[in-house]
Amino acid sequence: MLTIGCHLSSSKGYLAMAKEAVSINANTFQFFTRNPRGGNAKPLDTSDIAAYNDFAAVNGIGVILAHAPYTLNACAAKEDLRDFAYRVMTEDISRLELIPGTMYNFHPGSHVKQGTEKGIELISGMLNRVLFDGMQTTVLLETMAGKGSEVGGRFEELRAIIDRVELRQHMGVCLDTCHVYDGEYDIVNDLDGVLDEFDRVVGLERLKAIHINDSKNPFGSHKDRHEKIGEGSIGIDAFERIINHPALRDLPFYLETPNELDGYAREIALLRLLYK
Repeated sequence: MLTIGCHLSSSKGYLAMAKEAVSINANTFQFFTRNPRGGNAKPLDTSDIAAYNDFAAVNGIGVILAHAPYTLNACAAKEDLRDFAYRVMTEDISRLELIPGTMYNFHPGSHVKQGTEKGIELISGMLNRVLFDGMQTTVLLETMAGKGSEVGGRFEELRAIIDRVELRQHMGVCLDTCHVYDGEYDIVNDLDGVLDEFDRVVGLERLKAIHINDSKNPFGSHKDRHEKIGEGSIGIDAFERIINHPALRDLPFYLETPNELDGYAREIALLRLLYK
């Protein structure tokens, strides 16, 4: 069965998100842990989490994906911004531990003229402060498009971060189709080659989730602008190959396309038709 969902607003709580997902024939979903532009998380509602856990078990909701705010920059040049990233990630993970098996995805960050090596050092250093023995949440590094001073635009950079993490058994990768295509990994014409390279550099066992997005820009643009499925430069034929590839087909897929709920419902229906 194809495990697929979309990005939903967490403002109404976990149970509301799960019901919204089921209403569009999704069996998983992604959400921001707080405002994507930063700020404090809303008060924790343990009764909502308990109700969500019951609903998810009955309705077959798969592993959900929490997304850190965009303002989280673990390798920022300013110490106060790095401290903010540490506080946010620590609080987010402590809350996610109430939903065992949840994954937590974050953009590795921008080194802001410090250099990629310094960025990798700072990101892995923060992870070594945040991760703890026995945690049930898996933390994912997201593949990036390589714009500006982003870290994570190359598979080698993700591997370098993971290699420096002490509790790396709690680490994985979320592959974003728009990002890797914009970052010069040709998943349209050479999907096997890209996955072979990922396996050689990072290891396919680290690949835990897929952000499934088309791209508004051409191959190798390093722009990171998502498009609706089949309406961008990646195209519907490539997505059919992606969701059916033996190395990917059993992973959860999360849509981050520019859509409202009805648009997500159409994309989910389309991808389910293409899944063999």
